[in-house]
Amino acid sequence: MEFSLNPFSITLLVSGLLVGLLSIFIAFKLEDSTRWIALTMLSFTIWGFFYGLELASTTVEKMLFWGKFEYLGISFAPAFWLIFSFKYTGLQYWRRLWMLLLVFSVPFLTYIMVLTNDWHHLHYASTSLNNTGPFPILAITVGPWYIVHMVYSYLAFSLAVFILWKRFRFSDPLFKTQTKLIMAAGAIPLIFNVFYQTGLIRPFEGIDLTPYAFLFTYLILAIAILKFNLFSIKPVARDKILEVITRGVLVFDARHKLIDFNPAVKNFFIPLELIKVGKNATEIFSTKEEILELLKEGERNIIESSFQSSKRTEIVRIESIPILERDTIFSGMVLLFENITSQVQVNEQLKIQTQELQQLNNLKDKFFSIISHDLKGPIFGVKELIHLTESGLVSKDEFFDMLPEVSKNMEHVSILLENLLAWTSSQLRGEHIQLQQFDVSKALQHQKNLLDRIAKEKNLTIKLGQTTEVLVEADKNMVDLVLRNLINNAIKFSEPNGEIILTAAYDKALVKICIEDQGIGISSENLSKINAGISFTTRGQNNESGTGLGMILVKEYVSKNSGSMEITSSEGKGTKFCIFLPAAKINKRGEILV
Repeated sequence: MEFSLNPFSITLLVSGLLVGLLSIFIAFKLEDSTRWIALTMLSFTIWGFFYGLELASTTVEKMLFWGKFEYLGISFAPAFWLIFSFKYTGLQYWRRLWMLLLVFSVPFLTYIMVLTNDWHHLHYASTSLNNTGPFPILAITVGPWYIVHMVYSYLAFSLAVFILWKRFRFSDPLFKTQTKLIMAAGAIPLIFNVFYQTGLIRPFEGIDLTPYAFLFTYLILAIAILKFNLFSIKPVARDKILEVITRGVLVFDARHKLIDFNPAVKNFFIPLELIKVGKNATEIFSTKEEILELLKEGERNIIESSFQSSKRTEIVRIESIPILERDTIFSGMVLLFENITSQVQVNEQLKIQTQELQQLNNLKDKFFSIISHDLKGPIFGVKELIHLTESGLVSKDEFFDMLPEVSKNMEHVSILLENLLAWTSSQLRGEHIQLQQFDVSKALQHQKNLLDRIAKEKNLTIKLGQTTEVLVEADKNMVDLVLRNLINNAIKFSEPNGEIILTAAYDKALVKICIEDQGIGISSENLSKINAGISFTTRGQNNESGTGLGMILVKEYVSKNSGSMEITSSEGKGTKFCIFLPAAKINKRGEILV
């Protein structure tokens, strides 16, 4: 087969072979989306190489023969380019059968039309030999299917360029560089083809410069792929990594515009309509000044911020990482979001438990101190008194003179033992609350009767404000212990000749029980300790000792019975303890409802 080589054909043949070999090498060396661009390059290599053979031919028959090989590349190149854009940008449409059929139907029909053109002339209406130039070229009159394929090719290339531009117009500079180079590889040859089709640039009235443009730009693209690792970091691979990261990721450029994000960031209580590429940080975090400040600093830092979810307040740790080009030029900021609500709650719980354990440890030390001192002293004193009386060193008259003081000490020991046993029971095995409905006025009267003698020894008067029935629903033993401790404290810290007022009354769905004295009052420091449940001791007006357990038990027992406590005190004027407990359920006739 004779050829008449010329500069145009030689250029296409040489560059076609070179780009073809590079395309095959790239297709085997690289994977995924890069293989699709290699197939596109190979398609244009086939077009360019066989167009070179067409330009070297001297008859119409030979030119049409090589043209059938050309159209293997011309027909399928737009389809390969479109699929590459889908794959490269992460779109999944190309995986669907209907999309593959739609993309490849026109190329397949085009190639069939070219092979069978002599039967229908739908692709080429007519062909002839143009000898007006330095060498013969094929002159064609286009048919209707030629127009169809040209429109399809323009649409496919334009759609692919648009997909690339839309996906990466706000992306990281690295991906912008890749995308610009790829878009140029698709757009520049397309412009040359428009010039050819419109007759603006058509050497010798028939030479198509499109293959030259394709081979030139794809030669540059191939070198970039192999020498500069153009696809060493592919956006799709990046997307896969971002998808599996559980922390939310927001990427901002130097102007604080959002250029990228991962799906997980939508779980971090930011309105979804605000998470859009191109949005400014001031719009996204209009109510979060601390995050805007983090972006303005432009440095690596970690802060915590609270976000309101539908159920609760969430605590989010936000880490800022600056993006630096050449290690010095600031080009953006990455924000990483991590929900640490559970971690914070666990830490808070551990902190509370540590404090509680410390308090328990302090109480344990106090417990042993009480046993070794507060119990040991009075009991050993009674033992020694009995021994002295038995040995005759103390007479009966002297013994009876000492009995009131011994009795008073035993009263304190009795209350102390009761508190110790109650506290030990609650700490070692917990308390089983037995709710019952009872008249708290009678309970106050009972405690008054028990403690009247101790009060009279200090010339104190205990008055019961009323005797009407006031029904509560609580554990009676616990309430008795609470009342006994509060009344005993009122006696201990009251001046002689004073009064202690006991009252109980309904307060809506609660019962309000108050013990009011005219004693020395409680300092603000000690009030804070009582409210915090911290144990402390204070000597009474007659130097009565205390253990600090009483108020601990009062606070704990009131809480266990779904109640609360209110303390008002003025130093030098007196103190009023009021506890609130659930009222018993009664009907309109005042009868208890079981």
